Amino acid sequence: MLQTATRTAYTDDHEAFRDTVRKVLAEHMEPFLDDHEREGIVGREAWKALGEAGMLCPTVAEEHGGLGLDFGFNCVVAEELAYLGSSAGFTLQNDITVNYFERLGTPEQKAKYLPGMISGDIISAIAMTEPGAGSDLQGISTTAKADGDDLVINGSKTYITNGQNADVVIVVAKTDPAAGAKGTSLVLVDAGTEGFERGRNLDKIGQHAADTSELFFNDVRVLKTNILGGENRGFIHLMEELPQERLSIAVGAQAGAQRAFDEAVKFTKERKAFGKTVFEFQNTRFTLADLKAKLQVGWAHLDWAIARHLRGELTTGEASAAKLWHTEMQWDCVDTALQLHGGAGYMNEYVIARLWRDARVQRIYGGTSEIMKEVVSREV
Repeated sequence: MLQTATRTAYTDDHEAFRDTVRKVLAEHMEPFLDDHEREGIVGREAWKALGEAGMLCPTVAEEHGGLGLDFGFNCVVAEELAYLGSSAGFTLQNDITVNYFERLGTPEQKAKYLPGMISGDIISAIAMTEPGAGSDLQGISTTAKADGDDLVINGSKTYITNGQNADVVIVVAKTDPAAGAKGTSLVLVDAGTEGFERGRNLDKIGQHAADTSELFFNDVRVLKTNILGGENRGFIHLMEELPQERLSIAVGAQAGAQRAFDEAVKFTKERKAFGKTVFEFQNTRFTLADLKAKLQVGWAHLDWAIARHLRGELTTGEASAAKLWHTEMQWDCVDTALQLHGGAGYMNEYVIARLWRDARVQRIYGGTSEIMKEVVSREV
């Protein structure tokens, strides 16, 4: 169990909510982790269960059917999911997509989507990455050309989380290709719209439970009123959400690193070699001590970042630094923890194998570590 006694970012209300989160995950997620991995998707029954428990989109205002809570409650969900070892796409909906709807949506858009996103009846995705455009979102080629009152969308997206499950996709497209980044808009496309097709559920190294997909748009026709936010302001809207998105990844990274450490401690104290436990060897103890020190620093820094974000003070550079440090630390932790498992660490029956696989992409999505360094350097 993730220990939180020394945390400073949370109140008693957050910790009471954590108790609920743990109970729901223990009932509706933990027994099915292997099924999710094997099937490559988390079923809608789990989404509904989390929705009923108030674990989906808890920050949405009460006037739109939400609980009106602060982002700390999202962090509690993200931490517990990551510590459990699930790669389900709940945090994408909680921490990223719902903000676009609540902050930018028209009254009609909010009424159409937010209640279902809160209950788990509507699953969302955001389609940014393309085969030829990853961290550089200015390089997207998908277009949404005006035709009377409609927009006609053409292009393709890849590596889209919740791609198979999604009922609605926020598509990043060029509405004014000649204007570059200043000609980008966010356009809503509902599942079932003619010309919108899902490709395969991608075969990934890790995060097998996450339905990550290719999406194709072939003369997809939607009303101009499907634009989310301002026309040709999509790139600005994306940049406005980056601090929270990158903080969200850092939150999951820290909790995932802690689980890997805890697994290594447990294993080395139980496994014997040369007449004593693996933990009793000085190399093991010193290795674990090094990881423990990094985790201690990480939790303190994470609480600092969460507190700054709750006050509306976390900058893009600070959030990027958090993503950079915590995901790199996570990789160090999971890789070292796997090594301490010896041959057992390479076996899928051990939790550390999944934690190791799932951690690798953390340094890539949401902006690669190399891009994070570029962003941070701009504030030097």
